[in-house]
Amino acid sequence: MDLESRLIGSALVLALAVGCANTHVEANTPPEKAADAATVATQLEPEDPQLAVWGYEVVNTFPHDPKGFTQGIVYEDGYFLEGTGLNGESSLRKVEIATGKVLKKVDLDAKYFGEGITLLKGKIYQLTWQTKIGFIYDLKTFEKTGSFKYSTEGWGITNDGERLIMSDGTATLYILDPETLKETGRIEVKDGANPVYYLNELEYVKGEIYANVWQTNTICRIDPKTGKLLGWVDLTGILKPEHQGSHEVDVLNGIAYDPKGDRLFVTGKLWPKIYEIKLVKK
Repeated sequence: MDLESRLIGSALVLALAVGCANTHVEANTPPEKAADAATVATQLEPEDPQLAVWGYEVVNTFPHDPKGFTQGIVYEDGYFLEGTGLNGESSLRKVEIATGKVLKKVDLDAKYFGEGITLLKGKIYQLTWQTKIGFIYDLKTFEKTGSFKYSTEGWGITNDGERLIMSDGTATLYILDPETLKETGRIEVKDGANPVYYLNELEYVKGEIYANVWQTNTICRIDPKTGKLLGWVDLTGILKPEHQGSHEVDVLNGIAYDPKGDRLFVTGKLWPKIYEIKLVKK
């Protein structure tokens, strides 16, 4: 199935998901995002047929806690930092890559639905979904050192080494100053003239922003200066049935990058595996 057909199919699934939300899905729908299938399909359909599309090769497979509702994942010094969601189950974790063992964990109060995380200059920043508050932790101790507020929902967050970059499920990315936590700018993500909605977990990779597109098996690659879409990564079929087994799973959501080793990792909510992948141009 080509990317266009697959995305339209994903859009139909998304329309049903919006209308039939379950407790394991962030069924928030910003006002500009229509729930009818035709409109959503148009929003996700690539406008430029020449836009680059990458497939993948699986390089390594690692265990992942199948009870972890992954909202954000970061590679750091041979470990994963992971933020998980769901009320009463949200946490910040340090995870051993080879075994999936949780080495350190901080639980959020049950009123918070944890979302994306990022690491910048020794501080971990973690978003929450609809409570419009984020938390700051010390990398070494996991001690909570502060909090910050924002005016929209919290979905994904990354950084470019200087600035925080945050998503809220729309086509807009928000730039935050890491010291004041004030908004300093916005990036409108577009494929040609079409906004790209449902931007979720984010990762900064070699000068680009990678973003999971909620309820699809795709990652979009974004120019952080212009918001222009640079291409799509098609991860259809990456979670093998033999890996899933009888586990309940949710959507693809989780991108981590090891800059020293030039390694890219992906996973999903409640997935029992994390995949190290190599992108392959289609």
